[in-house]
Amino acid sequence: MTLVSAVCAAASRAVCLRGLPPPWLLATGSASVAAWGRRRAAQQAVTAPSPVSVPEQPASKTPGGVADVSTPSSVTIPLSTGPLTVGSADTGGTRSMNLFTAVNDALRIALEADESTVVFGEDVAFGGVFRCTQDLRDEFGPDRVFNTPLCEQGIAGFAIGLAASGVTAVAEIQFADYSLPAYDQLANEAAKFRFRSGGAYAAGLTLRMPCGAVGHGGLYHSQSPEALYCATPGLKVVMPRDPVRAKGLLLASIRDANPVIFMEPKALYRASVTMTPVGDYEIPLGVAEVVRHGTDVTLVGWGAQVHVLCAAAERATAEDGISVEVLDLQTLCPWDIDAVVASVKRTGRLVVSHEAPLSGGLGGEVAATVAADAFLSLEAPVKRVCGWDTPFPLAHEKYYLPNVERCLEAIKETVAF
Repeated sequence: MTLVSAVCAAASRAVCLRGLPPPWLLATGSASVAAWGRRRAAQQAVTAPSPVSVPEQPASKTPGGVADVSTPSSVTIPLSTGPLTVGSADTGGTRSMNLFTAVNDALRIALEADESTVVFGEDVAFGGVFRCTQDLRDEFGPDRVFNTPLCEQGIAGFAIGLAASGVTAVAEIQFADYSLPAYDQLANEAAKFRFRSGGAYAAGLTLRMPCGAVGHGGLYHSQSPEALYCATPGLKVVMPRDPVRAKGLLLASIRDANPVIFMEPKALYRASVTMTPVGDYEIPLGVAEVVRHGTDVTLVGWGAQVHVLCAAAERATAEDGISVEVLDLQTLCPWDIDAVVASVKRTGRLVVSHEAPLSGGLGGEVAATVAADAFLSLEAPVKRVCGWDTPFPLAHEKYYLPNVERCLEAIKETVAF
């Protein structure tokens, strides 16, 4: 651990143990301190809390123990928005947003609604490399939107201490690939904090990170490490597919009492554009969405891969008359087992697809669960269409990614079995 990360981690623990408002919050005025105090009191008043992250839907089973770049020319993602479902909130109309402006809008709403909310990370004060925090420092001040040292361990440790002291911490790791140096903080501190305190402390922090292929990212700016975090009990993991979902899921994540890893497919920052509600709304965590209804085979994916699956589904229907159902998990941990199993029981077949490598990927967990819970309904073996088990290649990226052709082939093979 570097000196900077050690100091940040130590400071976070000190804040946590003392139970006092952090010094920077005192400088923002009495209203901010009062908001901090109310949040702190609400946390300490919790009785019989769940020590682990669980979805808000009691009927849904949960697995495990959870309690500025342009649109790349070499990555082609066929976009499909799917049905618009944002609950019953009064969203005040809609306007066109791409994914990064939807994230920016969600952060602005969170900062406006809760004076204890702070946004920080590498380069976020000037808007970040993907412009997700653009203009927020000017609007809310340098005490609530600020840069950090280039030290992922320190960013995570600082976020944990702030969350423990009642602050709504929204941190950014510039690329998901570089979240790995912070894994110790996330797995051994953030993920366990609520559990080991018996629920006395909520650990509601959100760690945003761009992920996935971008067309020219190569080894260190293209990875999708969602499976690592899904295998860490105590963390929730979310990955949206478009601006509507990005905004609603991010607001839900920020307000959740558990630590949330919020992964943003960077290839969609500018490429995905939808009419998005301008008001404050949330999309519940732990709930999958049926993007396309069908009867012959179920496709399951998340993030940018949902658009690839929808394009493959359209071709399967046009070329072979196959009726394809597509599900977007949205929340990867805890993922919506009931929705996936119900769909497979209707169609009898399942194809799971993700950018991350095949071995150890979340698709294996989905396949194993379906094999256990819907075995008698299966008409064919479950297929997985994923990235290959190699480091992410720059020159051969188009061969690495699970594209429309590979997904279409899997659909046809599964239906013909």
